[in-house]
Amino acid sequence: MEIDLKDEPVFRNHQLGFLEGLKDLGRSFNTIKNYRTDLECFNKFIQSFRDSITLGDFNIPLVEEYGDFLHKKYSSDNSKRRRVQTLRMFCDYLTAKGILSNNPVRKLRPSPKFQDIPRPAPLIDIKTLWVHLLKEDKASKGLQQLIHKRNQIIFLLIFGGGLKVSDLESLKTANIIIDEKPRVIINHPKRDPYSVPLPQIFRVVFNSYLESLNSFGWGQDYLLFNANPYKILSGGISPRGLEKVFEEARNKLLIGLTPKSLRQACIFSWLHQGHTDGLIKEWMGVAPSYGLRSYKDFMDKHYYKDEFLVELFQQQS
Repeated sequence: MEIDLKDEPVFRNHQLGFLEGLKDLGRSFNTIKNYRTDLECFNKFIQSFRDSITLGDFNIPLVEEYGDFLHKKYSSDNSKRRRVQTLRMFCDYLTAKGILSNNPVRKLRPSPKFQDIPRPAPLIDIKTLWVHLLKEDKASKGLQQLIHKRNQIIFLLIFGGGLKVSDLESLKTANIIIDEKPRVIINHPKRDPYSVPLPQIFRVVFNSYLESLNSFGWGQDYLLFNANPYKILSGGISPRGLEKVFEEARNKLLIGLTPKSLRQACIFSWLHQGHTDGLIKEWMGVAPSYGLRSYKDFMDKHYYKDEFLVELFQQQS
């Protein structure tokens, strides 16, 4: 099938079909957005050619040239590796549809995958944010107070439970189990549900949050919500919305804390508590093959206790 790769409507229709297939498989909005970005990178590579390029030219030399293009464009091996992986999946889709006779990208060796050195949030930044959330809760009323209580829940789910922003996006109230030991149930799209323990202080904060939430006539099953200063806009909160919560805190408190650095602090806390590697990996939501060496190598530099959560809470009460 001779299709000009520069014929935007035709080629993009194949890409849209690929992305729609991912949506049907239950991939998250954020995941599909990343795949779309990766494909746009390949589109820009194709557009750099002067002559017409068809799917008949989609061969090993072409994908090797794309590899060189990525090498010049990105310094991060993981960025290059991800874009090659996305193109490989797209070509698998084209092969399954009979549009390509084989997948030439499978002949292209991807860049090695490296784990970044953990850069957890400093303990002083974590305490500063926690105190700020408690003070704002106490000093505010109505919707503003509810928003600060919501942000306390977000803080505890990340620092106490190691959740990623993608875990928080569509979390339901029913995912929170309040019994002798509070925990949160994570429904992962690729594996069975699993539970992660939460700090004991979560019980008090959660009950207060739920009481305030119900006073607003909240009739949805989402745990979190998106709001402006005047009203609740929707149930659930997007990864961008969560990032904005921390962005506002950073600007106001002059700290460098992010959801990722807060989560990494939680992982160090688990290690120091003596939990097994297998249990920590399960709570992180990663594969058993995932290595914790990069964390263990820095354990003596990053030590966290969560006793301050209760101490500071009591001081502000």
